[in-house]
Amino acid sequence: MTTAIDMFAGMGGFSTGARAAGVQVLWAANHWPEAVKWHAANHPHTEHACQDLHQARWEQVPAHDLLLASPCCQGHSPARGKANGNPQHDASRSTAWAVVSALEYHKPQAAVVENVEEFTNWALYPAWVSAVQALGYQVAPHVVDCADLGVPQHRVRLFIVLTRSKAPLMLQLPQERHVPAASFLDFDAGRWSPIEKPGRAQATLDRVRNGRQRFGDRFIMPYYGKGSGTTGRDINRPIGTITTLDRWALVDGDHMRMLSASEALAAMSFSANTLRPDNHRLTMHMAGNAVPPLAGQRVIEAVLKAA
Repeated sequence: MTTAIDMFAGMGGFSTGARAAGVQVLWAANHWPEAVKWHAANHPHTEHACQDLHQARWEQVPAHDLLLASPCCQGHSPARGKANGNPQHDASRSTAWAVVSALEYHKPQAAVVENVEEFTNWALYPAWVSAVQALGYQVAPHVVDCADLGVPQHRVRLFIVLTRSKAPLMLQLPQERHVPAASFLDFDAGRWSPIEKPGRAQATLDRVRNGRQRFGDRFIMPYYGKGSGTTGRDINRPIGTITTLDRWALVDGDHMRMLSASEALAAMSFSANTLRPDNHRLTMHMAGNAVPPLAGQRVIEAVLKAA
């Protein structure tokens, strides 16, 4: 059986996808104790480490065939607005160098590194690629909309495939039918409030009015942020990107509510039996940071098939 380790494992999307692809995840690490706690709950047979991977003792990490890594994306993500790319995020961006250290010590046959596509705009990205190549790896970046892999969410992410091969391994990824947001939304659950109530922002009321004109009584819309503009989204298409904070609201007639944590996890393609915190904000944070398990599974399957 193919074995793997999962660096920056978070809630375990990559590990869950790997397991679904028939890969045994031997070891997983994250610097955040809460993430390690829930990753361990869902992956009890995996060895866990809670540490800053800059200080990892790679000789204590099991040998493996496949390295999976999702280095911190906050320093690259456009969600950071004007702070994106600023020196204040140098520490988070530098987490990518831990991948190089792990590759140097263990020399697995392949690795898959996931991040936002702006990772390639990092000033040190060419140096990072050169370091990986110096270790004998070919570098094949893939920009993927996870909706194309069957995740019910438009989420554009970068999957960099690193292989000890003669040429870069460009994957033949499946083109799945898009899964609508309606597949996981529950209009009979949750805490709804009247749309017309004191204190409701005029911008929200405008979005509701515009959304009704386009989509009828039931639709999704951004409550915070600017995704989907001022019109909302049809529930018969994938939802927009799930972030680490509450963003999406459901409208049903004259009432509305925020997306629940369970719905956010489903939008990420986590199964309904995934163990998670009771705390809504904590779960949303973990979900927004995760690799969608189904996307991870499809990418890993393509790597194994092509290897």
